[in-house]
Amino acid sequence: MSPNPFVSGLGRRTMLSALALLPTFSGALLPVPASAQTATSGAPLVSWNDGAAKQAILDFVRDTADRASSNYVAPEERIAVFDQDGTLLVERPFPTQAYYCIERVPAVVEKHPGLKNVEPFKTVLSENREAMAKLTIRDLEKIVVMTLTGMTTDEFDADVEKWLATAKDRRWRRLYTELIYQPMIEVMRYLQNNGYKTYIVTGGGQDFVRVFAERAFLTKEPKLLLNDDKAGKVESIHLMIGRRPYAAFGNSIGDREMLEWTAAGAGARLVMLVLHDDAAREYAYGPVRGLPDPKLGDFTTALYNEANKKGWPVISMKNDWNRIFAFE
Repeated sequence: MSPNPFVSGLGRRTMLSALALLPTFSGALLPVPASAQTATSGAPLVSWNDGAAKQAILDFVRDTADRASSNYVAPEERIAVFDQDGTLLVERPFPTQAYYCIERVPAVVEKHPGLKNVEPFKTVLSENREAMAKLTIRDLEKIVVMTLTGMTTDEFDADVEKWLATAKDRRWRRLYTELIYQPMIEVMRYLQNNGYKTYIVTGGGQDFVRVFAERAFLTKEPKLLLNDDKAGKVESIHLMIGRRPYAAFGNSIGDREMLEWTAAGAGARLVMLVLHDDAAREYAYGPVRGLPDPKLGDFTTALYNEANKKGWPVISMKNDWNRIFAFE
């Protein structure tokens, strides 16, 4: 599919410059459509094809939840962490919060008419996607600053709620909160049903992520702090949870330290990476395996080689998932 229209070198978490570490409900997880509830009410992982990735999850849960196993993990130690953008939900062509910022530009220009012919606002108002692809990091910083400031927190929360209730992705014509990967929801549910506490570890803007997650992931007691990317993910997990996870899921180089820290613990550990290699049903980007380089949320060859060397299963969207979204 189309390469990411944001600028080369821009990190999704760097641009949004915040973090959220959100504990999700143990047990009942999400407000998912009835069709998805029916699909997950019987055997686990029904949206997964039989293969090494699915088997790794089943083996890990069985091994760590069975008291007779040498790898048994006490319930209070059962922690699983998930990156958000690209691991649990669509991040192409933009992360959801970036869409929100861009779509707020007209309202900002209305309040500040002098910006109409000033870049980068002029380019955004043109709705020319090719031109937007050439925006620089500084341009994007200006957009974020102008669109995410000047409101009270109550006004911001209300505006995000309103936007999320109606804003739809241009490709699927679905609400952004519907673009969640059903196979990953099933993993979270399966872990929770076996005593694991699951946490979403993301670097999206904290106020936006709180509203989005409460609508899509039904969180409780959201805790928000630090710069949650790369090594910052490890720091925040340690600070907020106080335990090393036994399972971690990511999709890019920004998740590397979190995965490495999880894998370094004693006993059975599950560390997995989602590879976007299905251009027909979602998107295909790497740059691993010669896939397009997104310049944002990149899955590098070095990360892929590390995963192979250390035995971290790589989840192929194309081969491991028989469906991607609950609405399919």
